[in-house]
Amino acid sequence: MKLSTYARSLGISYRTALRWFKSGKIAGFQADTGTIIVMEPGAAVTPTAVHHKTAIYTRVSAAENKDKLEEQVKRLLDYCAAKGYPIATVVKEIGSGVNDTRPKLMKLLSDPTIGLIVVEHKDRLTRFGYNYLEQLLAMQGRKIEVINLAEDGKEDLVQDFTSVVASFCARLYGQRNAKRKAERIIAELQHGEESHHPSQA
Repeated sequence: MKLSTYARSLGISYRTALRWFKSGKIAGFQADTGTIIVMEPGAAVTPTAVHHKTAIYTRVSAAENKDKLEEQVKRLLDYCAAKGYPIATVVKEIGSGVNDTRPKLMKLLSDPTIGLIVVEHKDRLTRFGYNYLEQLLAMQGRKIEVINLAEDGKEDLVQDFTSVVASFCARLYGQRNAKRKAERIIAELQHGEESHHPSQA
């Protein structure tokens, strides 16, 4: 039954019933329309019943890697088709894996109707804090599925590393000089790596 109907049957206000629902005292789920449905006594509320949508999330660090974004989408669509997962949405995002304010990812994580988020590598979701995201979603009966547990390639790693260095440089030297100093540090690191690994004649 609807939460409003449930509240009337108990003689309580809708606001009180909503508070009980949010605190977990009332078993139920929120439908796609936003309507809150209260489960009948004794009915089990499972993650499948509450969160039935599957989303694909793909990411690259820079616009020049957009072709690789489409390749990720194709591989994930093929994987989900083989698994029999009905796809509700495909999210494509361009941004650093260390950026914790990516709007499309934030929208996906805050959508309670998405029960399963499928990604190719952990790093596509985030460079840091993956286990925190996994645990927080699990507490909501939601799940992340990583289709390739092998280490991701280095295609975006330098760009993500540059973002980290630029962030620290901005704090140390100010925003105006951050980019130039970050580029200088990256160049020095790359030069040092080349000097340690000379090319074979």
